[in-house]
Amino acid sequence: MGTENCTTVTEFIILGLTEDTTIRIILFIVFSGIYVVTLMGNVSIIMIIRSSPQLRAPMYLFLCHLAFGDIGYSSSVTLVMLMDFVREETSIHVAGCVAQLCSTVTFGIAECFLLTVMGYDHYVAICSPLLYSTHISPRICTLLVGMCYLGGYVNAWTFTGCLLSLSFCGPHKINHFFCDYSLLLKLSCSHDFTSEIIPAISSSSIIVVTVFIIVLSYVYILLSILKIYSTNGRHQTFSTCTSHLTVVILFYGTTAFIYVMPKSSYSAEQNEVVFVFYMVVIPMLNPLIYSLRNKEVKEPMRKLRTYWWS
Repeated sequence: MGTENCTTVTEFIILGLTEDTTIRIILFIVFSGIYVVTLMGNVSIIMIIRSSPQLRAPMYLFLCHLAFGDIGYSSSVTLVMLMDFVREETSIHVAGCVAQLCSTVTFGIAECFLLTVMGYDHYVAICSPLLYSTHISPRICTLLVGMCYLGGYVNAWTFTGCLLSLSFCGPHKINHFFCDYSLLLKLSCSHDFTSEIIPAISSSSIIVVTVFIIVLSYVYILLSILKIYSTNGRHQTFSTCTSHLTVVILFYGTTAFIYVMPKSSYSAEQNEVVFVFYMVVIPMLNPLIYSLRNKEVKEPMRKLRTYWWS
């Protein structure tokens, strides 16, 4: 389509989840509550880890940054969603769309890397405990965390770089509750093959590699657990991994549904529901999973909750 006589689009209209006023009010209340719980849960995790001397193990450093990533990931999407519920029409500038896309991809990919690093941490702790202090030293932990954020930032710029090279001069309504890159491509009047393939290759490569490392880590963990003769010992060893494994299954399970399953196998409404669970609900569940399954976190969390509500 030629662009000579087109008016350049400077802002997009977010259509959101529904146009029904009553449902919008209900959803605003529900998602406001979810967002508050997300903030309180993840901030609590960060405060507890930072203030508790007994939570100085590398695993808790990674958990602290996972909580920080969940706050950033959820905030970048949920705040725009909440605005859509209280407005007749939610508009977002092209620069705002770019910022939201960069934020969601950065924190989302950083979470992939953090979950992978946490899997490696469990592997070293269980399979090579004598080498743990060498392989997971404070310096290496800091380096790994920095690489997680750097990887997320670099991947985000493959998306934003391609997005900034596009021209928008036609329809400007996004049939979603956030600036989804695939929908922005469809609205563009200038996109080419590279703007589709480069972000796809970058993200899919990261997901495949991180899943492979996590699966490989747990294969070795399982083999080590099977060598333990005591049933109680096996249970105690495996229980240290259950929180991480639960979060991994939730995160990558929804990722697979969104990006791997054929689009024809589910409707646009089902796709939106999965995106809501992926971007809004999971960041709320992560601190609950870690605080309920981890005794060292559970007790300080209980004291902090008592302090807040007293």
